[in-house]
Amino acid sequence: MTPLRTGIVGAGGMGMAHAATISKLGEFELAGLCDVDHEKVEAAAAKIGVPAFTDHTELVRADRLDAVLIATPHYFHPTVVEHAFANGVHVMCEKPIAVHVRDAQRMIDAHAGSGVQFGVMFQMRTNPLFRTVHELVASGALGELQRTSWIITNWYRPQAYYDMGGWRGTWKGEGGGVLINQCPHQLDLMQWICGMPVRVRAHCRLGARHDIEVEDDVTAFLEYANGATGVFVTSTGEAPGTDRFEIVGDLGTIIVENDEARYLRAAMSVREHIATADKSFAKVDIEEVDVPIPADGGSHIDILTNFAAAIRDPEVAIVAPGSEAINQVTLQNAMLMSGLQERPIELPLDADAYATFLDELIASAKQ
Repeated sequence: MTPLRTGIVGAGGMGMAHAATISKLGEFELAGLCDVDHEKVEAAAAKIGVPAFTDHTELVRADRLDAVLIATPHYFHPTVVEHAFANGVHVMCEKPIAVHVRDAQRMIDAHAGSGVQFGVMFQMRTNPLFRTVHELVASGALGELQRTSWIITNWYRPQAYYDMGGWRGTWKGEGGGVLINQCPHQLDLMQWICGMPVRVRAHCRLGARHDIEVEDDVTAFLEYANGATGVFVTSTGEAPGTDRFEIVGDLGTIIVENDEARYLRAAMSVREHIATADKSFAKVDIEEVDVPIPADGGSHIDILTNFAAAIRDPEVAIVAPGSEAINQVTLQNAMLMSGLQERPIELPLDADAYATFLDELIASAKQ
């Protein structure tokens, strides 16, 4: 098996972590490292023993490059991705694929007809816990969705976290706060498992617990096409915080907490029981079903080995394709826009309206 010659764009912490992972995998050969910081990339590339680049276009054009892994700040993802597709190079992009939906759609459009693979680093989809929950829900075990709830507030960060980089906690540097920085995996998993809502109404507090421009406390209400509802709560200002994901259906409930899943199966349809029970305080019989969780999975390695397999065999499905990553961006954009404009947001999101909205936030922010 000939290794896939792969370049990395972004020599920061995440890029170097991916470089270390790739060096351990026989499917890949690290062919170059790129970063706009000349001194940093030269030092890092020399340590690894690969060529250094300060221009991603030169890396993409490097001799026999098969794939590129993108680990730059969010705003730079679309430009690098589009150039790679235009040159027939496969792409693995760090999450989120873009800051707003319009750029995410640009990337998806650029991928169409390119003949190359487009994956996103949503490694939590390979986590055996969430993979099992996804399979249970997809099998119809819970019946029709009734309610979702994810309280994910264990992202506590002190002010020093935001102070260590000038781009952190700013509209211009990140394009948002806890939703775009800490929560992409949870937003992706929620829509992957439960589907996309049709309407979002959120309350977002800017700098509620920190001296930052962006949101650090969010409560969002979701409405689904079938009438089901959902709640998503997150914060970087709570300690110790909570991580609890509930999925309620007509035939049962799944609760994900403390790295395990509880499956509570109803003996019959709850809707049917409500209509037919002849006693005023009758209860639905509930059985707790053991949910065996595989022991391995859930790492960057799983995403990368799947990516390599899909490049070699187009019949292999990408675990987290770029075409689906727009959903996470949509939810983040919709929650933020709803919270700050104090109104419900209908989905699909108006991409141009959100781009204008974000531009206005950047323009009005302290520089």
